[in-house]
Order: sequence, then structure tokens, then C-alpha cells
Amino acid sequence: MRKFDLELIVGIFVLAGLLCLAFMSVKLAKKELFSSNGYELYAIFNDAGGLKTGSSVIIAGIQVGRVKSITMESYEAKIVITLPESVKIQEDAIASIKTRGLIGEKYLSITPGGSEIILSKGERIRETMPAVDIEELISNYVFGKV
Repeated sequence: MRKFDLELIVGIFVLAGLLCLAFMSVKLAKKELFSSNGYELYAIFNDAGGLKTGSSVIIAGIQVGRVKSITMESYEAKIVITLPESVKIQEDAIASIKTRGLIGEKYLSITPGGSEIILSKGERIRETMPAVDIEELISNYVFGKV
């Protein structure tokens, strides 16, 4: 009977370990297991600048959402983001692509506007600023184009 108890405990331990591994894999891939309540907005950029699906959406230094998809529409990048219902975005908000550090990961930053009109599900953030291309800035400086 002792052998059965030991095998049962080892089996439970292995199962718990596999569940933890699966959970961490999903979290590291920046995917959601269960769809969260929220809404989608989109913005059109001339250049997605290295932004990827699953990247953070940040307002005032706080992560509030994720980039759901990036597609090409009329030779421009259409970026769809998902935000929780509690986060309201004004119609004159500005979406910009930024980088953490010099060569860090890209994220979408939203600067709130002053309008009282709030964007609803599926609407477009009209004001956008593309990512700063560090390589282009350095080459302009090196070759004296600044």
C-alpha cells in the first residue's frame, strides 16, 4: 500500500508541474487563455516600426491593454488594440509607437486627449506618431545630415 501512496503523490506533483509549465508558456507568449471583457480600437500608422502582436498598450506608464493584430491596409499598418471596459479613450488621444530603452521592445503608448467625446468599440484613434528609427537618426548624424 505504501508504494501506491508514493506513486500517487509523485503523479500529483508531476501533474501540478505540467500545469504550471503550461500556464507560464501562455504568459510568456503574451496570450490569454480566457477572453477578457473589453473592447477594440484601431489606429493607422505609416510604419509599424517593429511593433508585434501581443505588445503592451501603455497609458501614463501603466499597461492597460495589448496589441491584438497588425495588418496592412492600403500600404499602411492597421494596429488593432484591446482595452478593458474601464479604460476610456478620448477622440483626440494620440497613439505612438515607443521603445523601452535604446534597443528594447516596442510598445504602443496612448496620450490621453482633452475632448469629452469618448471612442466606442471599433472606432479609430485618429492621431498617430510612428516609431522613431534609431538607425536612421544615427546615420543622419554620422553623415552630417542633421
